[in-house]
Amino acid sequence: MTPANCPRCGGRLARDNDTGRCAPCQAAERDRLSTPPAVPDSFWDHEPLRAALAGRHLGQVIRAYRHHPYHGRSPLPQSVVAGWLGITQAQLSRIENGPALVHLDRLAHWATVLRVPPGSLWFAVGPASPGSPRADGSRAAPDLGRRTLLAGIAAVSAGAGLVGAPEDPRPRRIGSADVTRLNAVLELYRSVDYECGGGLLYREVARFAESVYRMLDWSHSPGVTPRLVAAIAAARQLAGWTALDAGRHADAQRHFAAGERAAMSADDAPLAALIRYSQAKQLQHLRHNHDALATLRLAHSELGSRATPAVKALLWGAEAASSAALGDHQNALALLGQASDQFERVDPEREPTWMAFYDRGELLAQYGRVYRDMARQAGTHATQAVRSVEEAIVAFGPANVRSMVLNEVGLCSALFLTGEPERAVAVGTRVVEQSRALSSSRVVDRVLNLRRDLRRHRHLAVVAEFERTLTARAAATV
Repeated sequence: MTPANCPRCGGRLARDNDTGRCAPCQAAERDRLSTPPAVPDSFWDHEPLRAALAGRHLGQVIRAYRHHPYHGRSPLPQSVVAGWLGITQAQLSRIENGPALVHLDRLAHWATVLRVPPGSLWFAVGPASPGSPRADGSRAAPDLGRRTLLAGIAAVSAGAGLVGAPEDPRPRRIGSADVTRLNAVLELYRSVDYECGGGLLYREVARFAESVYRMLDWSHSPGVTPRLVAAIAAARQLAGWTALDAGRHADAQRHFAAGERAAMSADDAPLAALIRYSQAKQLQHLRHNHDALATLRLAHSELGSRATPAVKALLWGAEAASSAALGDHQNALALLGQASDQFERVDPEREPTWMAFYDRGELLAQYGRVYRDMARQAGTHATQAVRSVEEAIVAFGPANVRSMVLNEVGLCSALFLTGEPERAVAVGTRVVEQSRALSSSRVVDRVLNLRRDLRRHRHLAVVAEFERTLTARAAATV
């Protein structure tokens, strides 16, 4: 070996030092698994980093950061940096190699975690950035930026003349363009729901659903009526879904019932099936799986020949989950096979626009849930559950934050079931923190339910400590 200098401090390395770092610098970096190092200002002048910042692609910035010579002869592993950012190694790989992210909340948070100088960024990172650390080490409430976003969506819908105050609804003639704008506003709300959860969103969406319902009293041509009623049904479905996610089960039932009536009135059987699916998901969450099965089978029978492949796959996947929970493993696997067959036939151009959320990640998540329930009851299939959930996490897009967190909870459970408690605790610790940034009662409930799968590992100190973390999290939700 030849003498060299430590890239971190410039000190001379011993001839037998093959780490690329001097002993003091290695000691200073002992905690790199939990937090990024404090780097000098010159760190950001490295040409690959400057080029990535100029290209406005945070994934490439992270890659250049990992490969910086400051870290030694070997780049930082993706798994280490992913841990800093609160995501998985597979997700970080997609972020580094995929299209540039546009979600300001995530850009601001990750740039803050890595301590990127604000002057080098193409976006503002203020003290109120959602989830960002303040000077005192605490975190700004993630709701602040999201409430501003919701206010903007409400302003868009009001400016388009879609909603008004109850005492002054500003009735006018409704046209086809109004229905198109109504559906566009719903898509904006759905995108926020995927990323933030329904707790923050419910009141806004419920107010919007109630407002658009009054549009039925406004003048419109008979040709517009079916599309308008279907849009109202979709608004009610979203209001019910966000109520469910917020833990407001009575409100969810009320909105689902109103949406179902509207969908049937519009003769939109696929939309009615989506609402039945939403009702079944609520029943599954409350562990009423017999009722969930009855609801899903009713949806199938009402669809008839109007069922599309994606809707069939959605319903059969949910039915498989309830069958597995009830111990009917053979039927559950058969239903998953039917769901997979239908998924392969999906043509996005021929599916309803509101089915855009259903992708391979959703299908794989159902596989993970079925195998996980089978593992709890039979002691096998846990390894398959881990594999399916890991594939689901990779398949979900970066905007679908809640689904990824829910599946990381599932991964934690599956790892406990496979007898890998250390890995399970590492994943579980991450999702406990992630759950704080989501306004989703469903996510919190799933996180707290991890206590049932860790029981046989309680004798391990790391598991006992994690259980105490879950108990504290439960107390904080009361």
